Amino acid sequence: MLKTLPKRKIRDVIAEQLKSHIVSEGLVPGDKLPNETELAEQFGVSRLSLREATKALEFLGIVESRTGVGLTVGHIDMDRVTGHLGFHPALHRVDDPLPLIESRIVIETGVLPHVARRMSEESSIHETLQEIVDRFRSARKLQQWIDLDIEFHRTLLDASGLSPLVAFSDLLQVFFQQFRDSIKTAEWKAGIASHQRIIDCLQQGDVQNAVAELRDHIGSHKGRMKGRR
Repeated sequence: MLKTLPKRKIRDVIAEQLKSHIVSEGLVPGDKLPNETELAEQFGVSRLSLREATKALEFLGIVESRTGVGLTVGHIDMDRVTGHLGFHPALHRVDDPLPLIESRIVIETGVLPHVARRMSEESSIHETLQEIVDRFRSARKLQQWIDLDIEFHRTLLDASGLSPLVAFSDLLQVFFQQFRDSIKTAEWKAGIASHQRIIDCLQQGDVQNAVAELRDHIGSHKGRMKGRR
């Protein structure tokens, strides 16, 4: 039997249309948008529905509304976006961890070519990552190890210089909360060695092996998750 498709809220439809308008017109932060009356007429909706849509976009920083100025294109607040995403149910479903694990693999391995290039230009990147790995070796408590692991992976993303992805690194907190309780002390040494191999490959410009190592490193959670079921 065919299921009835859920109806989209009018404010969500308007928000999508407004975002499409910004993109199609090539607008940039600070550019002025039509006023509420003009937009309502253009989209064929009430001003109340339009206002609900713009308020939602304001929350994310996509548009800004200022007295005496009206609506303008805003600067997306990535910290607010990632904080909002952190509450998404899909990120907290422990019954199916594979999508979150695979998402991490795609994002983190994808930045490695950028990290390797910047590492060849800035020696401080390797030094910072190496200092974190060295601190792993003196970790004695699980929470300390987890904190260092989060710091390592966030620093790796930061080293790419890709600021939008850096903002999304906050979602690592969700990942670690869900999956890192399964880590056993006996696995720490293997994890430290893996981190070391990643940065050694990057320093040598060997992106292919760095990607393979990081993929295996993150993918190791799959086996631990099977053991928890």
